Amino acid sequence: MAVGLTPATTKSERVFEGIRADIYAGRLPPGSKLRYAELCERYGASTGILREALQRLREQGLVTGETNVGFQVMELSEQDLRDLTASRLVLEGLALRSAIANGGVEWESDVLAAHHRLARTDAFDHADPLRLSDEWVVEHAAFHQALIEGCSNRRLKDLAASLRGAAELYRRWSVPLGNLAHQRDIAAEHAALAAAVVARDVELAVQLLTKHISRTTDLLLQGFLEDTDAALAKLEGDSAAPTTVIEGLP
Repeated sequence: MAVGLTPATTKSERVFEGIRADIYAGRLPPGSKLRYAELCERYGASTGILREALQRLREQGLVTGETNVGFQVMELSEQDLRDLTASRLVLEGLALRSAIANGGVEWESDVLAAHHRLARTDAFDHADPLRLSDEWVVEHAAFHQALIEGCSNRRLKDLAASLRGAAELYRRWSVPLGNLAHQRDIAAEHAALAAAVVARDVELAVQLLTKHISRTTDLLLQGFLEDTDAALAKLEGDSAAPTTVIEGLP
């Protein structure tokens, strides 16, 4: 057991990680209600541990609600995605500036190592080429976290990481990104970003990060719009067709 961690702490961490994984995987879909009794049984946790986990997930923007009212998985919307992106651009940009100014050689090494792992991981699922692979998603998150690990402001770093976690839910629940992701050279984007960071070129690094995040959001919104058009076209011939993008998502 890690130093400083009690059994209750590790249990709380496992429950938190379990719920978050189930949200990302769609086993707890956007908008679904999170009932204490069901979750306690599902994760083998006490109400206190579950409440703590849900509070942490709320801080990360993955669930909404209040302790005495009830929680639910966050709902997805185009406006929220735009707001989320605008916030990420500000906070991740600030965190990256701080990391470049304060990060040492060890931080540079961690960035290069994270990029190396990402570059060596297959981006697409072999079983479903229109889906990003789970392994790549993990390494992608690790790379972006490594970029800001040199930030000297812990609260800023935590906020940036929290917003990026909320954005991950959009990536997981969007229409398949394979057909959209093939429109860009994402490996080249990551390589250029890593190079600019290690070269300590602050303005170029922030510019590249801004374009990288914005491009992903543009593709997600494009997917939303395309799915909406498909739903409307189907609606013309089927009055029972779904009227929202989210209902038609995998």
